Amino acid sequence: MLDTIDSTAFNFEQGQRARKLFAAVVLAALDDAIADDKKYGNGPDQIARWARSRDGREVLSCAGIDPNERVVKGLMEFVSKGVRTSVALSREESERRHALEADQAEAA
Repeated sequence: MLDTIDSTAFNFEQGQRARKLFAAVVLAALDDAIADDKKYGNGPDQIARWARSRDGREVLSCAGIDPNERVVKGLMEFVSKGVRTSVALSREESERRHALEADQAEAA
């Protein structure tokens, strides 16, 4: 009985680690598309092409992201903003964004 619980917990942890690994691949693809956008101007098209490809759909699924058209549009919008994923995920950027939204709400 105890072995079954331990193996289930171990399998769940392994799955979570695998999901995080695939999420890191998605973030790397976003960073590559942002770099392409700055260099060649075709970043949103590149990330859309990747996300719609068989490999892209597989990576998104393994990362726990449903590879539908709404997700593709969100990825394209993120790339078009040009903010690298490390900056976008930082606490300072999050606080700056919330402060800006609060200022806009007060002005309205």
